[in-house]
Amino acid sequence: MFGGLTVGSARRLLAACLSIGVGACTAASSAPTNVFRFVLSNEPPTLDWSLATDSVSITVIENLMDGLTRFDDDLKAVPSVAASWDVSGDGRVYRFHLRPDVKWTDGRPVTAGDFEYAWKRLLDPNTGAEYAYFLYPVANAKAYNTGKIADPAAVGVRALSPTELEVRLERPLVYFPSLTTFMVTFPQRRDLIERYGNRWTDPERLVTNGPFRLTDWRHEYRLVLAANPTYFGGRPALDRVVMYVVNERTTELTLYQTGDLDYAQLPPEAIPAFQGSPEHLRLPILRGYYAGFNVNKAPFTDPRVRRAFTLAIDREQFPKILRGGERAATSWVPPGMFGHDPSIGLPFDPDRARRLLAEAGYPDGRGLPPVEYVYNTGPVNTLIAENLQAQWKAHLGVSVTLDNQEWKVYLKRLQHDAPPLFRLGWGADYPDPDNFLALFTADSGNNHTGWANPRYDALVADASAETDPTRRAALYREAQRILTEQDVPIAPLFTHAQNILVKPRVRGLSLNAMEILSLQGVTLEARGR
Repeated sequence: MFGGLTVGSARRLLAACLSIGVGACTAASSAPTNVFRFVLSNEPPTLDWSLATDSVSITVIENLMDGLTRFDDDLKAVPSVAASWDVSGDGRVYRFHLRPDVKWTDGRPVTAGDFEYAWKRLLDPNTGAEYAYFLYPVANAKAYNTGKIADPAAVGVRALSPTELEVRLERPLVYFPSLTTFMVTFPQRRDLIERYGNRWTDPERLVTNGPFRLTDWRHEYRLVLAANPTYFGGRPALDRVVMYVVNERTTELTLYQTGDLDYAQLPPEAIPAFQGSPEHLRLPILRGYYAGFNVNKAPFTDPRVRRAFTLAIDREQFPKILRGGERAATSWVPPGMFGHDPSIGLPFDPDRARRLLAEAGYPDGRGLPPVEYVYNTGPVNTLIAENLQAQWKAHLGVSVTLDNQEWKVYLKRLQHDAPPLFRLGWGADYPDPDNFLALFTADSGNNHTGWANPRYDALVADASAETDPTRRAALYREAQRILTEQDVPIAPLFTHAQNILVKPRVRGLSLNAMEILSLQGVTLEARGR
């Protein structure tokens, strides 16, 4: 899975103290008793879970919806809307048995047909979903999505009854139950989508089946969720959740310190001051950060240039400037995940970088077409961009210009006309290396590099079906070497850690390496901030 507040709205936000109708924030006792408040770094581009691709939208959606399965504290897929499931002897057919007591917020039962509709809508070419490839393991899913077959009935998902869903796979998939935890597999209401079109996610129209429901969405300002009293898992203890759109971490920290937030992400420059504080938590996460090359645009059509730019990066600088527990990375599968191998990738070697650039016809950068590094606005992204700019100048003699864009604008550009050099990150949708490596297959809607390598695609596909861990790891090693050493459509830079502040009144907040901020079990002490 891959953000904004204007100066004026930030001032209004501070002036109002995020009161949300519960009184002015003039004393600690005025903290809303049962309202959890935190920040989204950007305006969610969409709450349509067939179309969302970013972590901001996902954070909202995952508190509104439940799927067939969910992750437990050990990141194992366990029953959720599906009470249980059976698997055929050959591992190709799953039958999910749905709980009969799961309802939408308008009172209608959630049915297997709602899942069938959602999955086929994701795959419908007319939907244009970047995550359509996520369901390619399902029989005929790719053929339907790419227009090779026109009949959705041929896709291997069908409701056998209101409470039984059958899924047929192209091949066995060792991690398939984990796939069904992710938002693109959540059920959808056909009647509402057909009635309201792209307005079906408006608060007054959206129906959900999770612990909360959307009651207010003031764009570029805030979203408000309310507890779902009919949630099959039991009504949450929180009455409301308020998510404010603030893209400056320093503003977020100020709001936390004034008692107007219960949870906040720390800006890099503030991390040292809070180390040792009981409110500071640091957690490594399954998220990587990379520089991407559009291999169809000069000068990065030449793999030697891509390798040169990658070899010219001293990644050890990033943990030093970010100061949040990040880890330098040359390989793509992150630490803590099966298939991680830190020996893979191109390490810092400026001499070799200069030789490769000269071999490509650009000695000391002379004659190289103008290069612009494009990134979305944010303090961390700016620090990284400025550091990369300085390194490429020092080690290659190349002057790179910088261009930052608001998140929605940036996403649209990546989707329609990716620049030659850009930045992105990727956080795990499920804890398996396939999620990181399938990202760069030719079929992936989230592959913005324009790169395709049939051998790489075959390795990733074979590894996804391999049940022997040793053979599976070997397949992933070969795939990673093609990705990060041979063809180099990306330059991995570092893996992330979360640095957050949590108020003492917060209890039951579940944090994990998947960055799933589930608020279902959160309670708040009645007094204090």
